[in-house]
Amino acid sequence: MAQKTSRPQEPSTLTVRGRSVRIRTVGAALLAALTVWFIAANTGSVAIRLWVPSVTLPLWAVLAVTLLVGLVMGGYLFHRRTKR
Repeated sequence: MAQKTSRPQEPSTLTVRGRSVRIRTVGAALLAALTVWFIAANTGSVAIRLWVPSVTLPLWAVLAVTLLVGLVMGGYLFHRRTKR
């Protein structure tokens, strides 16, 4: 079988103000900015039914809590995957 003799490929980068920045970092920053904008744009109140009680909250608070829960769950699952 043939062996690979090429160097490992380095991550794609951009140069911003003389600094090398990974494209993945730029994408994550853009996604974070869009998420904050989306949460800030939705300010109306919504009624949420939590099994028995019904709670009225601003939509931005519901979206922020959903984002935080998703980040925690994603971080936990990613951390477990990297340990294997």
